[in-house]
Amino acid sequence: MKKVTMYSGTPCSYCEAAKALLTSKKIPFDEIDVWKHKDKAKEMLQRTNGARTIPQIFVGDHYVGGNEQLQNANRSGELDKILKGE
Repeated sequence: MKKVTMYSGTPCSYCEAAKALLTSKKIPFDEIDVWKHKDKAKEMLQRTNGARTIPQIFVGDHYVGGNEQLQNANRSGELDKILKGE
């Protein structure tokens, strides 16, 4: 399974929803709080081509997007394919 990275912050209900989904599927993820680590906020902006909202989620180098995109990918089955590297 590919490594999942989520750029987040607190409080953030969208971040909580994304974490809940990943946790319910038993998908381990690294969480980076962009409000506590300003250098990581710049990294997020570069990796997402300027997306400023949180969360921003990556599976390996694959950019999933925010919570809505993550939820949609899960519903369609695309998330499982991305995690497996298909």
